[in-house]
Amino acid sequence: MTGRWHDFLDAQVARRPDTRGISDSTGADWTYAQADAACTALETLLHDTGVRQGDRVAILVENCAAAFAALFACSRMGAIALPVNARQTGGEIARILDHARPAALLFTSAASPDAAAHAERMQAQPIDGPFGQMHLLAGTSNPDDLPDVAVLLYTTGTTGTPKGVMLTHDNLLFGGRTSAKQRGITQDDRVYAVLPISHVFGLTSITTASLCAGAHLHYEARFSAAKLYQALIKGMTVYSGVPQMHALLMQYAREQGHDRLPTDTLRYVSSGAAPLDPAWKRKAEAFYGAPLQNGFGMTETTAGATLTHSRLGDPDTSCGPALPGTELAIDQSVPGGGDGVGEVLARGPNIMKGYYKNPEATAAVLSPDGWLRTGDLGLIDAENRLHIVGRSKELIIHGGFNVYPPEVEAALNDHPQVIQCAVIGRRKDGDEEVLAFVQAAEGDLPDPEDLRAFAARRLAGYKRPSRIIVATSLPAAPTGKILKHKLLEHFADKL
Repeated sequence: MTGRWHDFLDAQVARRPDTRGISDSTGADWTYAQADAACTALETLLHDTGVRQGDRVAILVENCAAAFAALFACSRMGAIALPVNARQTGGEIARILDHARPAALLFTSAASPDAAAHAERMQAQPIDGPFGQMHLLAGTSNPDDLPDVAVLLYTTGTTGTPKGVMLTHDNLLFGGRTSAKQRGITQDDRVYAVLPISHVFGLTSITTASLCAGAHLHYEARFSAAKLYQALIKGMTVYSGVPQMHALLMQYAREQGHDRLPTDTLRYVSSGAAPLDPAWKRKAEAFYGAPLQNGFGMTETTAGATLTHSRLGDPDTSCGPALPGTELAIDQSVPGGGDGVGEVLARGPNIMKGYYKNPEATAAVLSPDGWLRTGDLGLIDAENRLHIVGRSKELIIHGGFNVYPPEVEAALNDHPQVIQCAVIGRRKDGDEEVLAFVQAAEGDLPDPEDLRAFAARRLAGYKRPSRIIVATSLPAAPTGKILKHKLLEHFADKL
């Protein structure tokens, strides 16, 4: 191990203690010295609660300065930070906590009504300090001997054992340095951070990269086109989002009478978590007056594996070449492979340590010589740029959040009138919408609105289907397996 994640913070505190570093939508506005004090106070509090090196500390979070303090307090004391999206339901969160067994839970209750509600439900105690107002629930210390692990990010839900991706200090240091350099982020930049810090993109490519460069990092707990618009015209210089966010911003600007963003301070803008459509990319670049960059990555690659360096008007919609110091390969032997297309493999200092307490799942995707099977199908062109052509996994990315069909299917299958169901994603307006197809008995068809309400009690908002189609049968193979690739065609008249 060559360093610790919090080395980036320590470096800024030493060089520029009085420089504005972190702000958020609650009104927090910290210099690096104040950020340092907030981290130190939380570190002391966690230690006094009984947290020790190797313990997991869960942080039920929406983006805010207090979350930043919690993450780096854990790093400093050798605990493993476990950021969890507070917008998930109690059941979803319980499954993660049951697997990780944290020694303490922190709730960013001042920034997140959902975190505050979870804190009340779990009878957490209010705490106050330089970090602001939060809640804390003490658990029991049960440390792991994983001194190189800095963060756990969970990527699955209700079916089977949840998979906690172990990201090391070196993973995050590499990811932060590389992201900052590839994006050209400097201490003069103002970075708008609305992508969730509980997701690897927001954690590494935004938070860690900005801290590495010494940029001013502004956290927004939830996306609002109006707030983003005001932030950009008031001088934000770096913004990364998902296609849906860009589309809503452009719509809002049109309502204000602008076809183009009325500012010339935004110098870097990128879109992630979904493929780029050429026509949509041209439209977005005309709006921003800046090139729209793209990339490919996943939690297991500490965010990035590739990144573009397009100029304005470049027709390239690839994900770009591999990041410096990393490697890509294509395994054409997989189902769907051939003619240059195959499963994308990645190797380098950005690859996770493995899945927490799950060596079988780790061995299934990570080879002894360090190659990660991404589960995505792609090809590499003559200019060494990666093109993703499909997902061998069924992951849906909706609004920048990961949605796993088995989790949604499991929630709907709990309904007494549901025989079975299938969930898929469909591209719409630069995003992916979640579609559910439910099979029920003739004469006992559930109302789709009742199913929607049923799902709402079990799933976070971003996981809930936008459409639920109810039928007495679903297209299936002779074995009875649902043929998901036929669902859109089969139910075209109902969509």
